[in-house]
Amino acid sequence: MTAHAATSQHIPALAPLEQYLEAHRTGKAEYIFQAFHADARIISFRDGALHSLTVEEFSKRFQGQPQPDEAQRRRHIASFDVVGNAATAKIVLDYPEVTFTDYMNLLQIDGVWKIANKTFSAAPKTK
Repeated sequence: MTAHAATSQHIPALAPLEQYLEAHRTGKAEYIFQAFHADARIISFRDGALHSLTVEEFSKRFQGQPQPDEAQRRRHIASFDVVGNAATAKIVLDYPEVTFTDYMNLLQIDGVWKIANKTFSAAPKTK
């Protein structure tokens, strides 16, 4: 947590992050739709190209069941910062083959917190 670390009033801002993590744990796309604002984008730059997905496109990566190596996967919220109706979080997804670092921008819209955008980096692990 940073200088503007979450207090009890900021706990609702964590809800979409927990939904996002639950999507990864369970493989269920419904949690992606709960976590992200409908207009959000999931953006990365890899192999020399910009990749930008809609929430609908990103949700297709979740097939309704956990991944076969789920027991070896570790995830955590590494940092979380809230100011007013905006927040940012860093999430680390440590998987056997790759470590993803996700940066989430969140907004409170009409009293509800949603992930507005996600950028990420993937670091493949050497064997």
